[in-house]
Amino acid sequence: MSDRTPAAQFFDAAIGLLQRVRDEEAVAVEAAGVLLADTVASGGRLFAFGAGHSSLAAQDVVYRAGGLALMNLLVVPGVVGVDVVPATLGSALERVEGLAGAVLDTSPVRAGDALVIVSLSGRNALPVEMALNARALGVKVIGVTSVAYTTETTSRHVSGTFLKDHCDLVLDSKIAVGDAELSLDTVPAPFAPASTVVTSALLQAVMATAAASLAERGIEPPLLRSGNIDGGHEWNGRIMDEYRDRIFYRR
Repeated sequence: MSDRTPAAQFFDAAIGLLQRVRDEEAVAVEAAGVLLADTVASGGRLFAFGAGHSSLAAQDVVYRAGGLALMNLLVVPGVVGVDVVPATLGSALERVEGLAGAVLDTSPVRAGDALVIVSLSGRNALPVEMALNARALGVKVIGVTSVAYTTETTSRHVSGTFLKDHCDLVLDSKIAVGDAELSLDTVPAPFAPASTVVTSALLQAVMATAAASLAERGIEPPLLRSGNIDGGHEWNGRIMDEYRDRIFYRR
């Protein structure tokens, strides 16, 4: 038994995972950031999607101080977060085939756009079909997932494939199957998930790369500032007016 507190053990585990993705996913992060910058530079729009707790990382890059103003949340009713009642409905909807197609058909997503899909397991029908259908529309897809699930679980999609199989780029979060970093003899189940910490960091690294890539091309990155600093609202108003045809969370 370790003499470190559970809190210290969790921090160590999370830091270890962050170091792994920093080092092992550096090439993929760079490529994803450049892909988003290419999309912005060519007039495309940016979208992010995640179901359940995977939606937390997707939401974190939308309408975010210090983030790209063009990142929009692709909403699937009933699966964004745990606000739906009962919360278990969201998990059930992730397994419904055909839902992703219906959502994309009624969304503003079109050819030339980029879509970030976050799914820890990547095994359910919703993220798999979201990637499949988006690419069929001519949309570039970045998947953020744990590749470990593809070897230790089975797909729930009729094709037998996972999210990672239908993406232009994949970011591997390195999260172990089950998403629990700690265990104790006195606790009957593993606990302390780190997927949100790691996935959010991965996506913010991609956003930082995209902003820098745009600047290198002489394009001002469409970044938002905090509304809690002097001049923040005015700055954001200018950015939103300039890019109003590519921002959908104001409508």
